[in-house]
Amino acid sequence: MKVLLTGARGQVGRALLKSAPQGIQLRALSHAEMDITNAPQVHGVMQEARPDVVINAAAYTAVDRAETEVEAARAVNELGARTLADAAAVCGARLVHLSTDFVFDGQSSLPYLPTDPTGPLSVYGRSKLAGERAVQMSLPGRSLILRTAWVYAPEGHNFVRTMLRLMREKGAVRVVTDQIGAPTAAHSIAAAVWKLVAHPDLSGIYHWTDAGVASWYDFAVAIAEEGAALGHLTRPVEVTPIATEEYPLPARRPRFSVLDRRTTVAAIGMMPPHWRVNLRRVLGDMIGA
Repeated sequence: MKVLLTGARGQVGRALLKSAPQGIQLRALSHAEMDITNAPQVHGVMQEARPDVVINAAAYTAVDRAETEVEAARAVNELGARTLADAAAVCGARLVHLSTDFVFDGQSSLPYLPTDPTGPLSVYGRSKLAGERAVQMSLPGRSLILRTAWVYAPEGHNFVRTMLRLMREKGAVRVVTDQIGAPTAAHSIAAAVWKLVAHPDLSGIYHWTDAGVASWYDFAVAIAEEGAALGHLTRPVEVTPIATEEYPLPARRPRFSVLDRRTTVAAIGMMPPHWRVNLRRVLGDMIGA
């Protein structure tokens, strides 16, 4: 099977590259190698590569910056997604497109089903939802959208790496305790994506996160505990819970964005580990990296 991967330098892109199954002929492209906002380039690469499956891990993910860089977010997350879907349609490929929990408004008290009404609160969330709709419109029946949340990895810009840096520098952090979700390791998402790729009959919207739920405060406490156990931190760290209002940011976040992944588990026959298990693995991978 020939697979073309976009966003190969991102957190999930790197994880997909590392975990590609045997039998996959993978062509992994970074932004520098194929800019998904450049339609002629995308169509040219796709016609030359003729993949069976395209995995779109490219995205504009600067959530707060998107509030002022509206067109930049839209160019990648909506128009770029549409361009990929159009090109996939021309060459007969299937598209697996990554999306986000930020398409929801956070007002639910139950995990969100793929079929639940959306209501993004931010420019980033609206651009990702528009991308989902563009993909489904351009490639009905041959597109699969996988929403995930709170992504982190040993490399890149993410909450785990930021917390470790602040904990080392300051010995204390203040973290919001009234936003609830599911921390999810990039390698877990990659494993689910490869399972979904192996099921060509699947289409529509699916959800995937690691098991369990947490607030950002809970996540930070776990990072401090596991980080100390593995030697990332050499002194005690004070983690203080605060309300969202005490740490204002340009983009509004959903207060509750836990995703219901039961349909995905049933489709691929794989359960994710608890988020704390994967946190320990990622922190271990960071040693010596």
